Amino acid sequence: MHSKVIIVGSGPAGHTAAIYAARANLEPVLFEGMLAGGVAPGGQLTTTSEVENFPGFPAGITGMELTEKLREQSERFGTHIITETITRVDLASRPFKLWREGAEGDSDEPDTCDALIIATGATAKRLGIAGEEQYWQRGMSACAVCDGAAPIFRNKPLVVIGGGDSACEEATFLTKYASHVYIAVRRDAFRASQIMARRAENHPKITVLWNTHVIEAKGDGNVLTHVVLQDANTKETRNLDASGLFYAIGHTPNTAFLGGQLDTDETGYLVVKPGTSLTNIAGVFAAGDVHDKHYRQAITAAGSGCMSALDAEKYLENLAAEEHERATGGKL
Repeated sequence: MHSKVIIVGSGPAGHTAAIYAARANLEPVLFEGMLAGGVAPGGQLTTTSEVENFPGFPAGITGMELTEKLREQSERFGTHIITETITRVDLASRPFKLWREGAEGDSDEPDTCDALIIATGATAKRLGIAGEEQYWQRGMSACAVCDGAAPIFRNKPLVVIGGGDSACEEATFLTKYASHVYIAVRRDAFRASQIMARRAENHPKITVLWNTHVIEAKGDGNVLTHVVLQDANTKETRNLDASGLFYAIGHTPNTAFLGGQLDTDETGYLVVKPGTSLTNIAGVFAAGDVHDKHYRQAITAAGSGCMSALDAEKYLENLAAEEHERATGGKL
């Protein structure tokens, strides 16, 4: 199947790109994935219980509900949504070639497109501790900025796991809402920059727990109530009351399927030309958290999706003009 535009990814970035591309009569095809990266179609947003900072929803909305509304709007304007995962691409020549999961062989017929938007996001790293599955989004989260203001965390003790800038930054952010914040650091020093580490260590509402592992999340069956800590040296364990446990141990950008054909930074995030969605290959665009490791918000991802669709539209217009000029020898 050939398309003018294919979008890979189904979060706010992918669906916003689809809405803009569809309204521009580009007839986009969107591959939303089938548990790609272990996450349901819609990406990380589907793992967020309450979204209170996305404009237009004064009463808030769940991540799943917002995902469904984005999907409905994409379809309303004519986006063709396919619930399959793209696992292999060939970007060496145009049209670009994409293979679906289960049909990645050289003898399998690929989908093709003239412009490709990568909006596959980044998956939050987890630790897999005991109780994680039961209490994820019931007191456990990987995004303090997204979830920290939720009522279940207000005026309650919270724990952040991590030792880098993200952990210090998220812990400091959570002090706006928490009664107290603990940072569990598995070593005896931060990996964070000096200024971030000093800010966290000197904050009156933050206690740093050095050489500490969080080994279990416990609760009342509905929400998290405390965590089990283990001393990295003595292996002794103790309980700590906590209504929230936040992972700040990084994200993995979902770029492995690209096979190294696009430029990335040292951590695997796609690199784009500043102020645009353009990658190092003409006609391939990046949107959302797959290239944004700083903001990682639904609203910034949506804005990035808009940019990618507008960039793709301009690219296709220029492509059509060039092909017309070649076919007519420059005659109108």
